[in-house]
Amino acid sequence: MELIEHLGLGLEVALTPANLLYCFMGVVLGTLIGVLPGIGPVATISMLLPFTFHLPPTSALIMLAGIYYGAQYGGSTSAILVNLPGEASSVVTCLDGYAMARDGRAGHALAIAAIGSFFAGCVATLLLAAAAPPLAEFAVKFGAPEYFSLMVLGLVAAVVLAQGSLLKAVAMVVLGVLLGLVGMDTTTGDQRYTFGLPELSDGLGFVVVAMGLFGFAGIIASFDRPEDREILSRPLGRLLPGWKELKQASGAILRGTGIGSLLGVLPGGGAMLGSFASYMLEKRIAKDPSRFGKGAIEGVAGPESANNAGAQTSFIPMLTLGLPTNPVMALMVGAMMIQGIQPGPQVMSSQPELFWGMIASMWVGNLMLVLLNLPMIGLWVKLLSVRYRLLYPAILLFSVVGVYSLNSSVVEVFIAAGFGLLGYVLIRLGCEPAPLLLGLVLGPLLEDNFRRALTIARGDPSVFFTRPLSAGLLVAAILLLLAVVAPNVRNARDKAFQE
Repeated sequence: MELIEHLGLGLEVALTPANLLYCFMGVVLGTLIGVLPGIGPVATISMLLPFTFHLPPTSALIMLAGIYYGAQYGGSTSAILVNLPGEASSVVTCLDGYAMARDGRAGHALAIAAIGSFFAGCVATLLLAAAAPPLAEFAVKFGAPEYFSLMVLGLVAAVVLAQGSLLKAVAMVVLGVLLGLVGMDTTTGDQRYTFGLPELSDGLGFVVVAMGLFGFAGIIASFDRPEDREILSRPLGRLLPGWKELKQASGAILRGTGIGSLLGVLPGGGAMLGSFASYMLEKRIAKDPSRFGKGAIEGVAGPESANNAGAQTSFIPMLTLGLPTNPVMALMVGAMMIQGIQPGPQVMSSQPELFWGMIASMWVGNLMLVLLNLPMIGLWVKLLSVRYRLLYPAILLFSVVGVYSLNSSVVEVFIAAGFGLLGYVLIRLGCEPAPLLLGLVLGPLLEDNFRRALTIARGDPSVFFTRPLSAGLLVAAILLLLAVVAPNVRNARDKAFQE
């Protein structure tokens, strides 16, 4: 009964004209950047953060959330029509979605992707609403030692679930934590690693780093990719799938929703991991696995359901514990801090309108996406014909204006450009920048909780192991790290990422 009351409050907030407008803007922009390969929600949200400073906190977060789950919808459109995944989580959709398009069944693939995404998004939002209150109530019992141990577990999980070399992932997390130390020491007031630059006295700007690592670096990396894009020349075919295809897809949609919902909650998980896991499961349980890669509708339904469910349940740890599980959630934490909101369990009690309004807006946004995406397929196809040599300079200009508007600082523009070059070097070296961003966000919080815990314990480090919850989280982190170092587990991990 209490849950219904909370959702009623959320719908009141989400259905106000202003919030409906910002939700609409978010999902349209998310779909647009999902359709256009190479941009992605992290870069887009990074670019838009400066422009949300003057919005009410609820409206700003509703719009940013809409960009994230809207990008999951949009990514499937280009993956199915032209074999170009607009979003990383749509890579798997290319395998069977494009094969269906070549068979003249593009309409069926797009409709199933939309239906699966809508169902998964609604179910995941319901899970978010149901799971958040007990988790937030549990999180109130956390003290400084528990928060420190939780963040250690989050960073370890981000390393384990990062693609590529474990050593490189560890290096990225450590580099991110070290970059988080730049600025003023909150305890002593001393300057650390600022090199005499007053712009660094408050630390490296989160928006500046994120925009450089993902926005600028993505533009530089695009020069390595061919500009020509194959535009769909075949007819879409009938849009609504038949009963037989709906029956084939229904089981995959249910399984994809379950897998995505579960993996979305895990640190380092989210939409991409869910879509890969769903495809692997569908292929394993299929009576005829040889159909996959040749136009199996389950190969579209499962991953598309999983990536949407994962995108929305990834809000659970961010809203209830203040723990970002992926780069987009790290950006959301940054947006809340910029608005003067400390992420964590207190948000539900201190600002229920923001908390429940954001959750309810996801239902509204998912409905908008279904109504928008299918009728606007023709427009998205035309957008894919825009030459990237015209598109990327406009994005670069927009990024520079966004960075400069933060503090009217030219130095911050150069810092962002420097991180853009660093991001490009990391891409070329096969290092994933996402763990670096998580380390940057969690680093200062990790240090603050570590020092606070030692202050409370009068310098006794055993406080992290004598408190049961803190000890359990640290043991889980150690076991996770030891397990992935084991040869059998490591080989299975590498094989899973290769598949």
